[in-house]
Amino acid sequence: MIVHRSTDERDRAWWKEAVVYQIYPWSFNDSRGDGIGDLPGVREKVDYLHDLGVDVVWLTPVYDSPKVDNGYDIRDYRAILPEFGGLDDLHALLSDLHDRGMKLIMDLAVNHTSDEHEWFRAARKSRDNPYRDYYIWHPGEPGEPPNNWESHFGGSAWEYDQRTGEYYLHLYHHRQPDLNWANPDVRESIYEIMRWWLEEGIDGFRLDVINLLSKPREFPDGDPDSDWTGVKHFVDGPRIHDYFRGMRTEVFDHYDAMTVGEMPELTVESARKHVGEDGALDMAFQFEHVQLDYGEAGRWDIGEWTVPEFREVFTRWQEGLAGDGWNTLFLNNHDQPRSVSRFGDDDRYRAESAKLLATLLFTLRGTPFIYQGEEIGMTNAPFDRIEDIRDVDTRQHVDLLMAERGIDDYAELSDLVSYRSRDNARTPMQWSDDRAAGFTDGDPWITVNPNYTEINVERERADPDSVWHYYRELITLRDREPVLIYGDYELVSPDHDTVFAYRRTLDDRRALVALNVAPETATFRPPGDAPTDDADLLIGNYPADGSEDGAPVDDGPGNDPGVLSLRPYEARVYGL
Repeated sequence: MIVHRSTDERDRAWWKEAVVYQIYPWSFNDSRGDGIGDLPGVREKVDYLHDLGVDVVWLTPVYDSPKVDNGYDIRDYRAILPEFGGLDDLHALLSDLHDRGMKLIMDLAVNHTSDEHEWFRAARKSRDNPYRDYYIWHPGEPGEPPNNWESHFGGSAWEYDQRTGEYYLHLYHHRQPDLNWANPDVRESIYEIMRWWLEEGIDGFRLDVINLLSKPREFPDGDPDSDWTGVKHFVDGPRIHDYFRGMRTEVFDHYDAMTVGEMPELTVESARKHVGEDGALDMAFQFEHVQLDYGEAGRWDIGEWTVPEFREVFTRWQEGLAGDGWNTLFLNNHDQPRSVSRFGDDDRYRAESAKLLATLLFTLRGTPFIYQGEEIGMTNAPFDRIEDIRDVDTRQHVDLLMAERGIDDYAELSDLVSYRSRDNARTPMQWSDDRAAGFTDGDPWITVNPNYTEINVERERADPDSVWHYYRELITLRDREPVLIYGDYELVSPDHDTVFAYRRTLDDRRALVALNVAPETATFRPPGDAPTDDADLLIGNYPADGSEDGAPVDDGPGNDPGVLSLRPYEARVYGL
């Protein structure tokens, strides 16, 4: 990673200049042949990550867990899931990364634990147990929960405990009880866990659903017509800023650690409070752009999206955090379908659209996050059989949708599931065209996407014009051009139907980014300093000779040098 001396030292930070690569260990690389990825398997690919050019590895949870929600139900915060290895394997991976100048951040879920965590096992022994107040309990009769709040996975957010005759709150699976952050002992216990991991040498945290920690003690009913009933009460609840300040003063201020919070329902205004100059965290994940394809019925419905809507969301966040805060830049993660199948074209223009979406991530102001497989243009997978679904969220919603719609044949939902399921992100990493995509010598825990024979790392690395090589070039370009990291953002295509274009400016250096987010050619006239014949084309996702499939393309109508003619899903970045 290079140091940019032209930027005000107060604005610089290593995590702003970094490129983060997210690993879902279950599906990354299996070293043991049991069909499940593991930490030694990650170690085998450290040189691959270094060669790609990433600076930070983010591991989704590897803690000991009963695996109800693939590790986000933590049973022991200081132990590693045996299928993944042990603490020695984690330390060895950390050493391998540090030896190459790379960093490691851990995924930490502290809104809830597993119901097998020692705290919850003690809490449900009796109402007067010392750990009872570590969780959120409420009296009520069986079948009559305290309010109408819903679990994100569907159904009531309250589970009746027969042993003690009370309900406990779970905003996710019923085996993921919510912690009671109003209890100072809970807060100190979590701070101690955070300090323990940072002392072990890790470089920061991705904090799972961290803005849900504070719940109003009155537990008012939520709006039943909202996508997630109760969300307005438990997102950014009444004491959330107190809890964040506690994390900062008790833990984060004492380490040079990167902190990024996953924050459902985040707005620009609330983000400024969380990640601005006085905020407790460095960055936050918001989800407005990945909700554009929700239908009228919400997440489990497919809706249409437009380029102007897509452009508007990104611009609002770029401008909104320009003076106070820093953006996360992502289109994929372990909870999202593959971006090239949502916002690109996973058929004819798969490579072009995958490169275009990558260009967007690496040329906006913020820290880019790559999700495993994104760098080779992995796509959504078909889930034609209900038996192929592994995601607890998908399974619960399939059951609910079939009951609500009076459906008894899963085939009627398979297209929706194949589009929306989180399992799209969790199919095994496609390393080669060998059996099981080179992920394992055994039987993979989840079905491999059948297109692995065409889309895999081995094939991508052998092709100099591939998506993988384009990612590598983008990372190199971003390291070389401080304007792409710290430059101001200015939208220059506010009214175009398919072109998303913007300028980045830092001191006397400017860059123009032009993206045609469509399967048809588009023309675009940049205002003012339009590129000319001697402008510096820093990178583009089409051949430099202006051809597509061997056919020449004009610069624009009448060969006007002030007009750009952008081919389907074409991306260009000019230095001005």
